[in-house]
Amino acid sequence: MNDYRLIQVQELEQKIEETKSLLEDPAMTELAQAEIDDLEAQKAELEEGVKASSQKEEESFDDRNIILEVKGATGGDEAKLWAEELIRMYSRFAQRRGFKIEMLDEYVIKIIGRGAFGALKYEAGVHRVQRTPATEKRGRVHTSTATVSVLPELEDIDLHISPDDIEFSAFRSGGNGGQNVNKVSTAVRIVHKPSGIVVTAQAERSQIQNREIAMEILRSKLWEIEVEKREEQISSLKSTQVGRGTRSEKIKTYNFPQDRLTDHRINKSWSNLPVIMDGEIPDEHPEEEAE
Repeated sequence: MNDYRLIQVQELEQKIEETKSLLEDPAMTELAQAEIDDLEAQKAELEEGVKASSQKEEESFDDRNIILEVKGATGGDEAKLWAEELIRMYSRFAQRRGFKIEMLDEYVIKIIGRGAFGALKYEAGVHRVQRTPATEKRGRVHTSTATVSVLPELEDIDLHISPDDIEFSAFRSGGNGGQNVNKVSTAVRIVHKPSGIVVTAQAERSQIQNREIAMEILRSKLWEIEVEKREEQISSLKSTQVGRGTRSEKIKTYNFPQDRLTDHRINKSWSNLPVIMDGEIPDEHPEEEAE
């Protein structure tokens, strides 16, 4: 996924900075400014090309299945409960769309169906909930968050992972209360040594199947890192990332006392949270608003 144009942009930026030093010489000011204008034009053209390629690349994934992961963040047990409710919301949404759902691991599901990534890619980011937890005795409103990661399912031809970069281990799947539900080590743990990413999978009874699932999740996570790295290198691409939503970006707030969902990217709100949480997710996207 490396783009040679990114290197060219960096080289142009260096040339621009070097040429700016000539502006201090009155005899060179006019020539230096003309050179800077030319370099800036070249840089802008390359950035536009990279941005267009990035958008086209993402659109090419729109028809893919997705791996959706939700993690409780701020809020302790309430955040974990919130993550479970978000998983249910997306599962209900997928069912309404006629997609198939597979549970890959705790808080990780695969949604299978043409157009799955295109339908949910804008849900990536931080989802904040404001409500009174069932365990709250004084009726106070608490704020909790969960992060949603929406990644296209990739094949090895999309993103190859060297076997030398993988550290594999097997363990027994654990049931409630720490009981071993399998006497054989069917669950797997994969460590990607270059990035430090750790992936586990234990949904299937076959170690081979769980290993395949873990590799699917790992490929998708590495793709996400590559996309974010590219968008950090070229500042003009950050607008597309805001539209897609990063894991660190607060994109939505679910305010239960006021029965309101707010999308902070487009500054728009909807009512009737029970219906939304049952899978009727508003389909207005930040990208559409920007146009």
